[in-house]
Amino acid sequence: MTEQRETHRAGGGSRRAEEWLVGRGVLLERGPRRTLAVASFVNMTGSGVFMVSAGLFYTRSVGLSVAQVGLGMGVGGLVGLLSGIPVGHLADRRGPREVYLATLTVQGAVMATLVLVRSFWLFVVAVSLMQLAGSASQAARGPLVRGFAGPRPARFRAHLRATVNLAAASGAVFAALVVQLDSRAAYLCLVLGNALSFLAAAAVVRRLPRLAPVAVPSGTGRWTALKDGPYLLVTALDGVMSMQGTVLVFVMPLWIVGHTHAPRWLVGATVLLNTALVVAFQVRAGRGVDTGAAAAVVWRRSGWAFLAAMALAGVSGGMPGWAAAALLLSATAVHTLGELWQAAGSFELRYRLAPAHAQGQYSGVFRLGSGLAGVVAPSLLGLLCLSGGELGWLAAGGVFVAVGSAVPFAVRWAERTGAREAAAAG
Repeated sequence: MTEQRETHRAGGGSRRAEEWLVGRGVLLERGPRRTLAVASFVNMTGSGVFMVSAGLFYTRSVGLSVAQVGLGMGVGGLVGLLSGIPVGHLADRRGPREVYLATLTVQGAVMATLVLVRSFWLFVVAVSLMQLAGSASQAARGPLVRGFAGPRPARFRAHLRATVNLAAASGAVFAALVVQLDSRAAYLCLVLGNALSFLAAAAVVRRLPRLAPVAVPSGTGRWTALKDGPYLLVTALDGVMSMQGTVLVFVMPLWIVGHTHAPRWLVGATVLLNTALVVAFQVRAGRGVDTGAAAAVVWRRSGWAFLAAMALAGVSGGMPGWAAAALLLSATAVHTLGELWQAAGSFELRYRLAPAHAQGQYSGVFRLGSGLAGVVAPSLLGLLCLSGGELGWLAAGGVFVAVGSAVPFAVRWAERTGAREAAAAG
């Protein structure tokens, strides 16, 4: 009896702790939303391990040159853009849960084939298949997020983003161990571990209830997203703004090492600071961003935040080591503030401006903007910031300000179109 009372007391304490965390907004309530968040965490933990050390795997284990890796990743990124729209349309018509499960399984299988890659052309084929499966997976996931978002979709999407950032940070810790070992066996374990993470995420997703496809209104064309001018404009603006993601993971490390007197360990410190701030404040940043107008406002703010951050980074080049470190950490914090606002606005517009019956198709279109930006951003921002110095940093920041200022006009245009109003009413 004593053991039973102790067990009951422990169970009651854990439930109270869970209720407190849910009430504070730290934890999602039990149900499909928490299940989808768990699946996202599992998936991103494996992907985080691989992303951090993929370059080393390709060069040190496969034996490719840096130029070959860059070319192959670029080709794969462009090929991957082809799958989002048709697979998203399939998810709309056949059910997003089933299509998402299929894409996760394919991702796991394709990732496992990397252990067989020993030449450049096999590498290009494998990376292209990975990007195709990844783009398809994101397009199929969009209707799931929309379908399970509940009465507070902005909060749910913010939780998801904080979750995947926490998972990426956890994955980076494991990646550091692999990099320290620096052996082919360690890299192969990394690849196979990521493949297993896709299958584990699929096992979690299987617990979600099925979402029935939304009926298509009569008279609606098949590929409506590709004919939706206002949505395509918002997609293009989001693509340009999403280039900001390249600043902290690509441009900033090269700037710290090659153009400042700051210590090299600051490269890791900036990434950790960014991740910690996103995990801690993404939910708070998304509060109140539940209308098109609110999304446009925070997006415009993000442009000015990026400009301020880039101004701080630009002036760090001629400073002593301690001053450069302080400026770069400040720039990272300000940049992350802009990132929080931009993510909150992007999430809201991505789903709000898409009709309910075509969430997957529109998600595939929305991925086009960020996908193309991911191909172009390293070269463009590297040229501006690393070659242009302080003026180049300011010019890049000015681009983000211009895009953020254009978003409110694009959103108003999108929201006043007849098709959008009919979709919202439906």
